[in-house]
Amino acid sequence: MIKLPPRYDEPLPAAFFPSSAPLPFSRADFGPDFHWGASAAAYQTEGAWQHQGKGPSIWDDFTRRKGVVRRNEHGRVAADFYNRYETDLDLAAKMGLTDFRFSAAWARVLPEGIGAVNRRGLDFYDRLVDACLERDLRPWLTLYHWDLPSALQARGGWTNRNIVGWFSEYAQLMARRLGDRVAHWCVLNEPMVFVGAGHLLGIHAPGRRHLGAFLAAAHHATLAQAEGGRALRALLPESAEIGTTFSCSYTVPYRPGNAYDEAATRRADALLNRFFVEPTLGLGYPVAELPALRWLLDRYQKPGDEQRLKFDFDFWGIQNYTREVVKFSPWLPLQWATLVPAMQRGVPFTDMGWEVYPESIYHMLKQYAAYPNAPKLIITESGSAFPDDVVAGRVPDAARRAYLQAAIGQVLRARREGVDVGGYFAWSLTDNFEWAEGYGPRFGLIHVDYETQERILKDSGRWYKKFLGGSAVENKAAVALQPGTVQSH
Repeated sequence: MIKLPPRYDEPLPAAFFPSSAPLPFSRADFGPDFHWGASAAAYQTEGAWQHQGKGPSIWDDFTRRKGVVRRNEHGRVAADFYNRYETDLDLAAKMGLTDFRFSAAWARVLPEGIGAVNRRGLDFYDRLVDACLERDLRPWLTLYHWDLPSALQARGGWTNRNIVGWFSEYAQLMARRLGDRVAHWCVLNEPMVFVGAGHLLGIHAPGRRHLGAFLAAAHHATLAQAEGGRALRALLPESAEIGTTFSCSYTVPYRPGNAYDEAATRRADALLNRFFVEPTLGLGYPVAELPALRWLLDRYQKPGDEQRLKFDFDFWGIQNYTREVVKFSPWLPLQWATLVPAMQRGVPFTDMGWEVYPESIYHMLKQYAAYPNAPKLIITESGSAFPDDVVAGRVPDAARRAYLQAAIGQVLRARREGVDVGGYFAWSLTDNFEWAEGYGPRFGLIHVDYETQERILKDSGRWYKKFLGGSAVENKAAVALQPGTVQSH
């Protein structure tokens, strides 16, 4: 039995519209230069896992283990984007999107991670970029979205300091091939997730559970983040914009005013929201809040690293889905804190178990914009997973539609308060393989039947199209979202 929110029909649930949201609003309120897009990732969508010389990745290896992914699912076919990218880009263009963010599969272009180039794999990204431009979609290329080549994992992967050089070589290859047409680059996707979930919690590839492995991988990823940026900047035109993306969650104490929970919240914020950001600004790691990081500094940081961690990014990609409510815990020595699940707090939550709290995106924009010398911010991922049903050829996903409206409203709220935020990318363009959750949670604006690969533009995608066409958002909510609803799905 999985706890899920109720299904929704019109009118829209009031809980999606915080009282502080700026209603009504329209696309025109964001100005003519705002980027409107949707995002995708290679392993989650491409499939074609052994096609035309592609090498295996750590997710190909991880999904072979029994019990690590729900229903033992995998991404070998996924949404078959490799063969159907033109269809999906046609739908993106018809929606009125101006931008499309995707990632390259490192092992598709470098099967061993280094060395010999797979020209057929590189040719695919050539065709994909050209297809975007033919449809007036600006391509945003993410170099690394969690699918490390297996050959590099065999050498230690992110725990091997040599990965900084391996990654830089890969970045240079992509810049030389695509830099004449791709003007927007993201170096890493959510390093805290692929380092933490993959090396500390063991729930993502490569499936390790070791504090030392986590700290080593975290430091090397932070170095690669900066060195990858420098590798791109050395080869790309001056007009190119180079960024990286951060996962983040607005953190609040479980018991406001309780000294233990307040301190735990500061530590959780340092780990979840500040760990990979502050070194790029020359502020170092947040050691004051997380003393365990001194082990990282003593064991893994070498002379000169503090300067190497710095890089002047043109933008930060902010990827936010929820807030976290934090409680003191004596059993977790890294942060002495635990996150209290939404389902235990009697609040609405999504298929991922995440609290429905669109206002979190506003708070995180404000938090990152408050850093001195912070670059422009882009919402590179924002979305929600709710149950979908196909009804007479349509997908009436009112909850996802409402979440999308509310999240965009919170972006406008921050923008009106002076935050330099220049774009919004919905996660995701299509339904896809959702890592350890398999194909259960659906985030897409486009529904995918994984057996037939049929595509259907959901009502949320239809709404996005209308909004991008100029329609205003009004608060039509009349029914409150009921917390704690239980149903099977």
